[in-house]
Amino acid sequence: GGGSVIDSGKAIAALATNPGSPLDYLEVIGRGQELTHPSAPMIAVPTTAGTGAEVTKNAVIASPEHRVKVSLRSPFMLPRLAIVDPMLTYSLPPDVTAATGLDALTQCIEAFVSVKANPVTDALSREGIIRAARSLRIACGNGNDDAAREDMSLASLFSGLALANAGLGAVHGFAAPIGGRCAAQHGVVCALLLPHVMKANVNALLDRRSASPTLERYAQIAALLTGNPDATPTDGVAWITHFCAELPVPASRTVGLDRKDFSAVASDARRASSMKGNPVELTEEELVAILEETFG
Repeated sequence: GGGSVIDSGKAIAALATNPGSPLDYLEVIGRGQELTHPSAPMIAVPTTAGTGAEVTKNAVIASPEHRVKVSLRSPFMLPRLAIVDPMLTYSLPPDVTAATGLDALTQCIEAFVSVKANPVTDALSREGIIRAARSLRIACGNGNDDAAREDMSLASLFSGLALANAGLGAVHGFAAPIGGRCAAQHGVVCALLLPHVMKANVNALLDRRSASPTLERYAQIAALLTGNPDATPTDGVAWITHFCAELPVPASRTVGLDRKDFSAVASDARRASSMKGNPVELTEEELVAILEETFG
């Protein structure tokens, strides 16, 4: 299935062979203990092209009581086998294709500018960005397009491998507390946040660290997205903003995030594990401003 189904399988396989409850092992809200026994054998078969969960060593778990999503994490949780077949995604409707595909693109972008990026994850991220940029529109318009579906399955796979080794950033830092409060799909939340987080990161770097090499990375992203080798980070933000707007992603009001929760979500996002990879430390005021632009 999709990421939540595969993550459920990974968590069940791990808890089947390790004593105790999920809270013994969950990060942030739990005790954070390490798993001591290998998981039961598990085969991951993705039927969406978005999360890359088939090649990651964590499972995202929602805790309604704590109003947050957090991870159960261990090297033991990697599936024994992953079968990635684009044909299994042909029947995805356009809205699910868009939301999951934008999650994959977000993961490639965030891994590429992460503070933990490295040459291996850079190669995976670049290839994933190129494939998603050229094929996501096509896959949304024609779900039976072989080349587009293959590109998106590979972009998703590459995004999972990249994030597993380089981490993510503020989009996914936000997605954890928002997902814990609202019933919106993870991919939808990422799709709505991506343009605004990219803009905030670029502006923060220009304002506070204008000599940062990460700005060159954002320029490389812009070149990959636009096909223009002279594109600037701002050009990349503009391209992503237009790209997300023209895809069949639900309006921000459908997420159901209340304005009164913006401050709490921003505070929770700052503590999220994904936020540790963001290329610049965003202030709480900047985080609230992103929420205002996205959901206000």
